[in-house]
Formats: sequence, C-alpha cells, structure tokens
Amino acid sequence: MAADFHRPTRFPPALFDGFVGGDDPARLNRAAHDTAAALLARVRANPDPEIVARLIAYTDLHGIDAIAELWSGSSAKSLPGALWRIYLLRTLIGQDAEALSLAYRRGAEVSHTIDQVVAGAAAPTGPDEVRELADRVLHGVFTGDFAVALERAAAFARVTSAGFTSLADDADATDAVHPERSGALTRRALRLTELADELGACARLWRRDALD
Repeated sequence: MAADFHRPTRFPPALFDGFVGGDDPARLNRAAHDTAAALLARVRANPDPEIVARLIAYTDLHGIDAIAELWSGSSAKSLPGALWRIYLLRTLIGQDAEALSLAYRRGAEVSHTIDQVVAGAAAPTGPDEVRELADRVLHGVFTGDFAVALERAAAFARVTSAGFTSLADDADATDAVHPERSGALTRRALRLTELADELGACARLWRRDALD
C-alpha cells in the first residue's frame, strides 16, 4: 500500500474488489510467519483482556495498511495470510457496515445453508450487529478456538456474497440507468466468495496442525 496514506487508512470497496494477494516475497516471508506465530502464541497463552482489546481495535487506530505491511503478501493458506484476511474483513465491515449488513440480510433470506447459524450474527442484523460480529470473531482468534473463528468469518463472507449476488440480480432487472451497479455488486460477491474459501482452507489446515 502507498506509503503516504494517512492513518487510519480508509479501505473503500473499490480497493477490496481489486485486492489480489501477491506471491510471498522471499525476504519478507519468514518475518511474516514469525510475527504471526509469535503474536498468536503469546496472546493465546496469556489473553490479557486489555491486550486483546487493543489488538481488536488495532486497525481502528493505525489503519489497515499497518497490518498489510506485515502480512498481506503472505500465501492465502498460511497463518499470516489468515490473520490478514480476518483483519481485512473486520475493516470492510467497520467502513461499510450498512452495505454489508444489507447484503448479509439478503443472503440469509436466499441462502439455504447453515452459514448464518455458523456466523452467529444477531438478528435482526443491522450495521451494529455486523460490527459486533466482526469484533467477536477477532476476539475468538486470540482467546477461543482459532479454527472456529476462521469458520465464522468464512460463513459470514459466504452469506454476504450470496446477498450481493441477489442484489446484483435485482439491479440487472430494475436499474437500466446504472448498469455498472450490477457489475460492482457481482465483483464484491466474487471477492467475498474467494475470501470465504481462503478462510475455510486455513481453518482446515489449523485443525490438522498444518497452518504455518
């Protein structure tokens, strides 16, 4: 990310739509893995509530680019990659809670899976409820079952993706004046599906003690 961003950096949907995780840079790869492992191990061994609260709010104070500098270049199926995606999802929710809560509600209506149960968002699900869910998921990363936290985040992303897809279909049918709206919603749905797949893969690796 650009070095001249002001902190905390806004991370608008358009940037999220275009986000692609790069290959692991050789000179940074080990540092990314070591910092992720050390942070997780230290906090989970002694989950001081004040420290956990600061970690949950870290991007609120320092911006998502501070996390990106550490972990965004890591493989999607790695510990730093998983942590980056959890923080990324929380940032997106915090900055666009209205749109994501609307998409989540629509996804819960049209989805025929148990994903909304796994995600565990309070109903009715408005902006405050999805923000609370994001905080609880990140709290679970540091104090609960790490795989469960990843699975909850993945489930939220899948439900929200289904909602954006449904909203895109509506836009196709009703908004001939702004045809680009459907494409933008579809791109958000696709990226959320990819994010869900990546988080789900990390959860499975963690359960096999194979997420490095």
